Amino acid sequence: MTDVGRHPRITLHTLSEVVDVKGYVGNFDVRIVKKARYVDEKECTACGDCVPVCPVVRPDEFNLGLSSRKAVYTAFPQAVPSAYVVNINECLGHNPLVCSKCIEACEKGCINFHMSDEEIAESVGSIVVATGLKAYNPTELDEYGYTRFENVMTSLEFERMVNAGGPSKGAPIRMTDRRRPRSVGFIQCVGSRSSRKGSEYCSNICCMNTIKSTLVLKEHYPDIDVKVFYIDIRAFGKGFEALYSRSRRQGVQYLRGLPGNVEELDDKSLRVAVENTATAKIEFHDLEMLVLAVGIKPASGTRRLQEMLGLQLTPDGFFLEAHPKLLPVDAATRGIFYAGCAEAPKDIKESVTQASAAAARAIRLMHKGEITTEPITSEIIPEKCTACGKCVEVCPYNAITKGIKKKTPSMVNTAACSGCGTCGAECPFDAIIMHHYSDDQINNQIDSMLAADASEKILAFACNWCSYAGADYAGVSRMQYPANVRIIRTMCSGRVDEKFVWNGFLKGAPVVLVSGCHIGDCHYIDANRWTEKRVAKIHKKMEKLGIRPERLQLEWISAAEGRRFANVMRAMEELRRGVSRQEIAETVKILGSSPK
Repeated sequence: MTDVGRHPRITLHTLSEVVDVKGYVGNFDVRIVKKARYVDEKECTACGDCVPVCPVVRPDEFNLGLSSRKAVYTAFPQAVPSAYVVNINECLGHNPLVCSKCIEACEKGCINFHMSDEEIAESVGSIVVATGLKAYNPTELDEYGYTRFENVMTSLEFERMVNAGGPSKGAPIRMTDRRRPRSVGFIQCVGSRSSRKGSEYCSNICCMNTIKSTLVLKEHYPDIDVKVFYIDIRAFGKGFEALYSRSRRQGVQYLRGLPGNVEELDDKSLRVAVENTATAKIEFHDLEMLVLAVGIKPASGTRRLQEMLGLQLTPDGFFLEAHPKLLPVDAATRGIFYAGCAEAPKDIKESVTQASAAAARAIRLMHKGEITTEPITSEIIPEKCTACGKCVEVCPYNAITKGIKKKTPSMVNTAACSGCGTCGAECPFDAIIMHHYSDDQINNQIDSMLAADASEKILAFACNWCSYAGADYAGVSRMQYPANVRIIRTMCSGRVDEKFVWNGFLKGAPVVLVSGCHIGDCHYIDANRWTEKRVAKIHKKMEKLGIRPERLQLEWISAAEGRRFANVMRAMEELRRGVSRQEIAETVKILGSSPK
């Protein structure tokens, strides 16, 4: 952090919040609100003369409330810039008649209660999202007694306590009597791997954090009895298994089973009831201190940032990368990259590795001074556009600017457009051309595929990134599925226009399949949600026209689901055999005489 603060080409905005981001790759306009610190950071030398005279005492957030701070303080000893800050919501000095003692103590005159928040505008070419994490709050797990029993603490609180710069100078102490405990227990997976409370995913760092803490205890205090209650130990990193074995050799007891209840004894010790799955017995352990290894949650501002930048989230609430193997640090929105726990729970080594990769990706994108884009983009025909705004509504990348009715048509920013084609499929006036996947090109493919023996064919639309890749995987894996499947590739299932489906049925297709990425995993953020709505709308129209809705199927197939693709195609073949030639002829007659 110190190197960042000193670097001549890095601008560091502390106490700042990103409130708005506009633009596209190479031309992002970022609006930042820099909060007033009420201390001139350029003049302040961090002498600390203002601290002793401040009468306000508050819990120290950095030490998680295990120590106190004043209303004028530094967040932590290595904070950059090396200057104090005043919490104006706690300070009495903004009313000079009440206090203002810090102003009198500051010889350099750095404190100014007339400072106000400042708005800053920055123009950048790329963005790295590194929002960090939030620790799980175990209060809802009442069976562990956190907040009810003083000698129950979280792993973060214990980490600050045994740190040499912490509130107790590295000595583990009980909160009730301030003496060193004779026995310490650790409960794993608190808030992780649970469908009842907390999260279902593994938080990655908890096992090794506990192992490190047990080693710290045993190396400094060999006489302390240390017990770890766990489901299983996930020590899969380089050297991690060796640390686990070393912890066991030093006398740490690992008991397989999570406690079901914790109660406090008369001497403020804790009795833990646990089913030891190795012995299949209920055991009771008396401990003088209990540490809860809490899991990782996404940062609190993740949802707001996701909406601001047009990003994707996983079901767990973390940011979703464009591709887990080929583009592990790229967002689906071009020019935005991920680092650290913004994308998933990570330890320090993994976070540093991903941060280096994100920096390299940004450099690769920006170092030429100009950006090349794929030619698969949309184009609006001015003569047909009525500036209705439907394309603006459905575009997942905010790449379209709405025009003014009867004056100017809507405009597509080709640098921001990723070519999903959702706008072209949703435009009610056929005012959008999708280059390389135009309406004429796709309709010609339909006509060619159904030119002969149409009643024997299965017409399938497959998105390039998932379903088409799943078909390819099924093929290279030698999986058997009907040979009468005719696949039309589109960049996204969102490109499948209603007209394509009607044209398929009009040309004699007995069944039509629309397939794409799973909901939440779309390569184009959320374009497949519009596919789902569109297919539902077509089903309603089919019912009104007297056409069986089940003849149009919608399936989500990922690139790794080759077997699922084969199974879906076999099911489609069974469905095709249930459609008679007479039913097909009636459908052609209905569609030939009725407006869709």
